Amino acid sequence: MLTEISPKLPMRDKAITRDFYINKLGFLEFGRADYEGYLMVQKDSVQIHFFEFKELDPKENYGQVYIRTDDIDSSYHAAKLQNVISNELEHKPWGQREFSVLDPDSNLLTFGQGVV
Repeated sequence: MLTEISPKLPMRDKAITRDFYINKLGFLEFGRADYEGYLMVQKDSVQIHFFEFKELDPKENYGQVYIRTDDIDSSYHAAKLQNVISNELEHKPWGQREFSVLDPDSNLLTFGQGVV
């Protein structure tokens, strides 16, 4: 039985990635050890891992994660306060309300909540 997933995304600079996810998106660093070239962050039950890829060209990065939430409005307003919104909150034809954030390495994080 599968129980969880932790996507691994590329990062060019660990300090910049750490700062963005912790100070802009409200994640916490996960784990007790500070591994060279690797970062793990967590918020609620969502965990994202990052591996160092110094040669990454953000214009050619297609890393994407879809994060489901049960309070899209709060998530959206928190991201908007930090000025990290890539697109506005929208009602999609597939029954989701979504917005996106692009991190410093052009990894796309889409936050979504089902419309009841």
